[in-house]
Formats: sequence, structure tokens, C-alpha cells
Amino acid sequence: MKFVPTIRMVLEAYPKIAAVERMRMERPCEKSVASVVSGVRRLCEIGEISLDEPMSVFTSRRLEQVFDASLRSDLKHISVWSYLYSLRKLFARWTLRYYADRKWFIPQLEIPSCQRHAPRYIRPDTTTLAKVKEWYGDLEKRPDRREWVLATLMLEFAMRNGDAERLRWSDFRPRINENIVRADSRFSDMRMVLCYTPNKTKLSSGRVVAWPVHPLIWERLCAYHDLGIPFNKRKGWSKNELRDSQLVVPCARDVYVRLNKELRLRRIFTGPKGCYELRKICIDHIYQKFGAEMASSISGDDIRTVTHYYADPSAVQVEGVRVVDLL
Repeated sequence: MKFVPTIRMVLEAYPKIAAVERMRMERPCEKSVASVVSGVRRLCEIGEISLDEPMSVFTSRRLEQVFDASLRSDLKHISVWSYLYSLRKLFARWTLRYYADRKWFIPQLEIPSCQRHAPRYIRPDTTTLAKVKEWYGDLEKRPDRREWVLATLMLEFAMRNGDAERLRWSDFRPRINENIVRADSRFSDMRMVLCYTPNKTKLSSGRVVAWPVHPLIWERLCAYHDLGIPFNKRKGWSKNELRDSQLVVPCARDVYVRLNKELRLRRIFTGPKGCYELRKICIDHIYQKFGAEMASSISGDDIRTVTHYYADPSAVQVEGVRVVDLL
């Protein structure tokens, strides 16, 4: 008779088999594994599923009951789907041979028929965009220049929060030879390129972003680098100050919290991640002006993802066109 392990047994074994798989294939990363375990635990908590129940408990009917339970709480529907995505990773194809080595039988996961996607991007009105422009213009006048730099990385380069926190000066490279980074190249008149691999796509696609830096923005970034961080702003740096000095924005997380709070108080963006809306504005405007390919280049997202979230067929403005004239 085939042995079906309990949920608890699989959650305890998953990090171990993932560590073995990581030595072979360099993935899944430790952060992703921890997210899977916590997501499955959260899903069981919502659906009141005991971890001592067998893995066969995850039927389509039972998962639909989990969604019904989430509707009675304040939990967003998209959050439940993210937990379900974590559950699916326990049934990934690469895990099956590890389960077989343990003489485990893992039934096939039954996914509910109706899947939901994150809502498409809703473009801010002209009043909101005017407020953003005014707010961004005031940032450069503030004593803590990190506020302007962080906003610039998101509004001008569509960077995610985590990527901006990890960004180093060495990620700005001369256009002449992007593989060579000279110590004094940051302060020359050469055209610079922001070159990095988004952490979100590092393992899935390895998509590299290489976006040219506007000369005026680069001039201000160099001035910010020369100015440095005021002494009273160094509070909160890690013990490795040499590493922090190589970061473009040390202690960026604290600055994000402050800017998000300010955007909510000004009622520019009411959500918890106001700064992230700056990234969306950047992608959307590049998309409208230069097309999906350029928007994919600056964001690092797959072009299908960009098209799905930012395309708006009703917004296309075309004068009277005859197709025969295009032949």
C-alpha cells in the first residue's frame, strides 16, 4: 500500500531536498523555500487544515472551501492565490524523485477551476500626476538627499524596492565597455548605463536591465555621491560600513518607510506602498511613449507581463486610417 505523507512531514522535508537541488541547479533559493513553507502554513491556517492531515487533503473542493473562508475575513483574494502558488511548488516536477526516494506517494494537486490575476494597472489622473511631479521636484531640496535618489531610481528607472536597496555604484557602467568599471568613470563625461539583474527574475529568466542614464540625472547622482551622507544620517548603518559605502543608498528601507508615509499624508497614493506606484508610472509612460519592448527593457519584466498589465486598447488614439494605404 502506498504511503501518503502528512503535510507536516513534507514541509519538514522540503527545505532539505531543496538544499540538495540547489547544489545541482542553483535553485530554488533559500528565500523562496522559506516563502513556500510559510505560504503553505498560512493556507492551512485559513482553511483550518491540520498539518497532520495527509497531502491528499488538497483536493479542488477543499481548496474552494479555503477561498470561501477567506471571503469571511479581511484577507485579499489575490493573497490566497499567492499562498496557493506556494502550495503548487510542493508538487513541482523536480520534487517528485526526492519523494520517491523516501517511498512517498504524493497525489496530483487539484487546482480550482477559476483562477484570478492581479488587477490591471489603472492610470492616475492628471491631477495625481501633477502632485507627483511637484512632490518629486521638492525632494532634491531636502537635507537627506537619499530621498531624491530613491524616488529617482523608481520614477526614472522603474526599479523595485529591493533592487534599489542593493544597488551599488559599480552597477553604473560606461557605455563604451559595460564590462569594464573604472574607479574614476563615475565622474567623467562618458554616457553611463544602469546595468543590473532584477532579483525577481534572476532565477526565472536572468533578464538583465541595461538602461542609459540621462546626463542631467547622472550629474546630480555624482553630486550626491560627492556630498555623501551627513553624519547624523548614518545612524542605522550595519557594522560593515565599507559595504554600505559602496551602496548607492545606504539604509534605504528607512527612507522608503518615510516616503510612503508622506505620500499617504499628502493623499497622493493611499496604499501602503506609495513608492512602488512611482515604478508603475515609469513603466506605463515608457509603454505609452515607446512601446512594450522598451517598457520590458527598463523594468526587467517579461514583455507579456508588461502587455497584460499596462495595455489599454481603449486608450489608443488613431486618426482615420485606411488599411489599404498601409499595404
